[in-house]
Amino acid sequence: MRQRQIDWPTFIGAFLLLLAVTLPLILFPEEGKEIVGKANTFMTTNFGVLYLAMGLIVFAFLLYVAFSKNGHVKLGDEGQKPEFNSFSWAAMLFAAGIGSSILYWSVIEWVYYYQGPPFGLAGESTEAIQWATAYGIFHWGPIAWSIYTLPALPIAYFFYVRKRPVLKVSEAIRPVLGGLIDGPLGKIIDILFIFGLLGGAGTTLALGTPMIAQGVTYLTGWPVTLWLQAVIMLVCTAIFAVSSYSGLRRGIKLLSDINLWLALFILAFILVFGPTRFILETTFNSLGILLDNFFKMATWVEPFGDIGEFTQTGFPEAWTVFYWAWWLVYAPFVGLFVARISRGRTIREMIFGTMIYGTLGCVLFFGIMGNYGLHLQLTGQFDAMSHINEFGAPATIIAIISQLPFPGLMVGAFTILAIIFLATTFDSSSFILASVAQKEVENEPLRWNRLFWAFTLSIMPLALMFLGGLDTLQTASIVGGFPLIFIMFLLAWSFMRASNHDINASDNYESPTIYIKRGKKKKKKRSPLEVLKDQNPDPPDD
Repeated sequence: MRQRQIDWPTFIGAFLLLLAVTLPLILFPEEGKEIVGKANTFMTTNFGVLYLAMGLIVFAFLLYVAFSKNGHVKLGDEGQKPEFNSFSWAAMLFAAGIGSSILYWSVIEWVYYYQGPPFGLAGESTEAIQWATAYGIFHWGPIAWSIYTLPALPIAYFFYVRKRPVLKVSEAIRPVLGGLIDGPLGKIIDILFIFGLLGGAGTTLALGTPMIAQGVTYLTGWPVTLWLQAVIMLVCTAIFAVSSYSGLRRGIKLLSDINLWLALFILAFILVFGPTRFILETTFNSLGILLDNFFKMATWVEPFGDIGEFTQTGFPEAWTVFYWAWWLVYAPFVGLFVARISRGRTIREMIFGTMIYGTLGCVLFFGIMGNYGLHLQLTGQFDAMSHINEFGAPATIIAIISQLPFPGLMVGAFTILAIIFLATTFDSSSFILASVAQKEVENEPLRWNRLFWAFTLSIMPLALMFLGGLDTLQTASIVGGFPLIFIMFLLAWSFMRASNHDINASDNYESPTIYIKRGKKKKKKRSPLEVLKDQNPDPPDD
């Protein structure tokens, strides 16, 4: 009976697509890398404007929804309280949406902006410092979390309001595409989502595993080898497999809570024992730069590059467009997960909660960790720029953390946090992948299904890591995720169409009862028989 719950075409199709992309990269790594690299360059160069426009449109759309009547719709029944308290809810959505990548980039992203700043500025100049402290917060800020939040709207609406026990991207656009979703088109949409998530997960592994290995090397003296990284990856797999197997409440929630408390401890330690005044002032200044130049940063595409005296820097394509494409690949997964954990909240609470909690967390990481590294560079205590050019980013990250008081303790805590961050992202991923591969999900997907995707998430990247093709899989997933731009607009259209219909069609007896948070409950819909009795209060004469 349980086997009938599996959506086998989606399950098998996604796995075969992953094999179809992975095996050629294993057999022909150099040729595959070249082809995927050219495809990525073509996409980011020719469609960069489309990605940036998508980011701004999604951001504006969510603000509109939050303040409209649609934003007051409650995800659940009248009087139902949120399934998770705000702390655990924020911890789960942040851990799922960010993962260990935030530890990687928050510490050293400023180095790349300082050396190669935007807007044609001179590298390592005073102006470059200003932008280096602000651009990381921009890339991981409101637009990123808006892209994450949009898919959550229709998915949560159909799951909790219309009571459809299906957690699929295809199901969320049924009001627009109708019965086409039940055919090959719906399967293709879900398969592309799973493939994009698997490749995006490979990106997280590609960044997190070498960084964790450097931390282990600092603590133990063991050399960084592929085998050490493989053991680390398997340990992380075991952690998130157990967490995913335990379920949403006992596993993922607990791990996310631990993750957030440890992160807050490390951030507080750096703030207190590091250059406190410099960190606070620089972060505050960065927020001012961001607010003053938000639309400039969100729309800059170098239209005059290589024309006349202008020189093409490639900054928008290498950073902003790439980030928007990366967020887009992860968006359906994060949206599905946020939708699943948001029962009892209103649409407005889900939108602002995700955008504010997510952005605030990234501001803390970039503001505290990033500006601590920048302070070391400017004061001459540690030359992060030379170190990264000579030894690479993972070694530089651990070297920066080791400049703190009690270096052994802090590097150990940082390494453990990276492992937990990696695990929380992957257990959330396996949970959602298993949900998409099932026809219906009443409470949680089947355990064996969760475990299958937990190991699939690591086995394929593990094989590619030994062959040096992990970055290629990441790039391939981003290229393959290009159609998600159009799916995002379908998701927005679907949500508005369904929610407006249910809110306005109050006399339609077939519509579900909508509960809107306005200080008092909305008047319940009445059946056609009740309406008829009101129109004819006296019974007809015989």
